[in-house]
Amino acid sequence: MVLPIGGISAALQEVVSEPSLTYRLDPTLGRIVGLIDGLEAVKQSVYKILQTERFVYPIYSSNYGCELIRNDNITIEFERWITDALTQDDRIEGISDFEYTQSGDTATLSFSVESTFGKFNVSTGGGNTNV
Repeated sequence: MVLPIGGISAALQEVVSEPSLTYRLDPTLGRIVGLIDGLEAVKQSVYKILQTERFVYPIYSSNYGCELIRNDNITIEFERWITDALTQDDRIEGISDFEYTQSGDTATLSFSVESTFGKFNVSTGGGNTNV
């Protein structure tokens, strides 16, 4: 088999999974408080993605963060925005079971996240995200 100069054979390519070990962040203290891995690291990633508005912070690529803007005209877009934001993390395999409720000025969105480490539920609304 002859490869063009600079070409890479598909047989030579290897898929490498990145480790999920990362720093544990304590949002109430605003500090790093150790290390986490596995499902807890994915939960923290979901929390961080949902708390970061996309296209606002130049330190993040345009693929990172969520376009969730809080106003009365976005209920149709919740599922698309959340799915688009979270599936940028290759450890997240799917998002399902979306539920949206609104009571007065407060809206709550809950859904399930299926990751390579397991499934967990997320609830976000009123400025809070619970993972």
